[in-house]
Amino acid sequence: MANLKRLGKETLVYGTSTVLARLLNFCLVPFYTYYLIPGEYGVIATTFAVVALLNVVFLFGMDQSYLRFASDRENKTEVFQHCFYGVLANGVVLSVLLWAFAKPFAAAIGIGTQNANIVHLAVWVLLLDVLNMIPFTKLRLERRPWYFAGVRTISIIVNVLCNILFIAVLHKGIASILWANIFASLASLVLLSPVVYKELRGGAFTPSRALYKEMLRFAWPFVPAGLASLLVSVVDKPILVHLAGLEQVGVYQANFKIGVFMMLLVSMFDQAWRPFFLAHAKDPDAKETFAKVFSAFAALGSWFLLGLSLLMPPIIQSNLFGNFHLISPAYWGGLKIIPLVLTGYFFYGLYINFMVAPVLTKKTRILVWITLLGAAVSITTNLALVPHIGIMGAGWAVALSYGTMALALFIFTQKVYPIPYEYKKLSAIAGACAATALLCQVCGSWEANILLGIKVILLTLYPLWMWLILRPRAR
Repeated sequence: MANLKRLGKETLVYGTSTVLARLLNFCLVPFYTYYLIPGEYGVIATTFAVVALLNVVFLFGMDQSYLRFASDRENKTEVFQHCFYGVLANGVVLSVLLWAFAKPFAAAIGIGTQNANIVHLAVWVLLLDVLNMIPFTKLRLERRPWYFAGVRTISIIVNVLCNILFIAVLHKGIASILWANIFASLASLVLLSPVVYKELRGGAFTPSRALYKEMLRFAWPFVPAGLASLLVSVVDKPILVHLAGLEQVGVYQANFKIGVFMMLLVSMFDQAWRPFFLAHAKDPDAKETFAKVFSAFAALGSWFLLGLSLLMPPIIQSNLFGNFHLISPAYWGGLKIIPLVLTGYFFYGLYINFMVAPVLTKKTRILVWITLLGAAVSITTNLALVPHIGIMGAGWAVALSYGTMALALFIFTQKVYPIPYEYKKLSAIAGACAATALLCQVCGSWEANILLGIKVILLTLYPLWMWLILRPRAR
């Protein structure tokens, strides 16, 4: 029981830092939309999408190697040194190559050779980020969540303050966003320096070819798996920039960020769900419990999905804040993608529910193939739809890719670890959700205030509807 309490406490600390990170980053969205034109925001969105993919290559799975080898080796300092110096060497080589070929690389990703300086700054972001990863991983292994969360929080605050200073006060343009990330990563590295110094000075470093070979053999599968996972969420930006242009990428990204609210729900659930199902896996009624959890998530998630889809566009366009809007009017052309992005994240929440099967049966390799399937659906849908319907095509790609992943993992779950999901209740939840959305669509031509009132009433009654569906039936 004491171990479970400690796990719950650590989950809360890690979860809180994750939520804070997402919320503070979302707070920058209105800021960017008022200080950057859509084309400039498109450059940043595309750059960071590519940075996310390159981060996997720069790190090369060495954080996972550190967790694996430091967990069962007596000389943990030796493991840390090999991982840290390995990441440093790999990062330096890749950074030099990126720096040297900045112009052709900028042209290849669609931001134009005139933005080669953005690539140069991105190189520093990448190198500093991966240098932070091994000491962060050490803190996780040693179960020091407060140190971990404290460093992350300070880094986020530095990032936000630097963005405001460089963009709003000093008017340094889009390069300011990269500089803010550089200073934030430097702040993290400084705060983590006691951890790094202790390990690097803990003993003379003697490179072991055998150890490196063993680490790399363990680490390399995480590179394609990590790239596939990220492709689902970031590949739309590089494709959009080539098919629709930087301005449309900026409009898309600003509205895509609204999905953070659904993602927060999913992330918080994920933090609690994994330790929960591992703790209760051996209970005699475990599968029935998991089925009830799924129904409860579907009810709560569908309420969030409806609420955000129906209310966020009018809130964004309202005059609640005077002449200031949550997103600048220049970006309102992308409001129509919000329900699709939210639906995608809702499907991802269902996918997280189904994670119980591969984890408990130790068949986690299937997750790589399902993620690759999701990436393939995302790429195919973007290429097929964006040329015809623009950013709506990218929105559909988000929904369809996560939906495909959820369906594939559900099929796998029912084959290897069948769970008696409450299909009648789930059908009722789906029906209630669809009916609410359809009724609002039918009333779409009504006067704005009346329509908003109908939406609020329906969303207020929705939890009661869910309670009537989920309440235990008398036998």
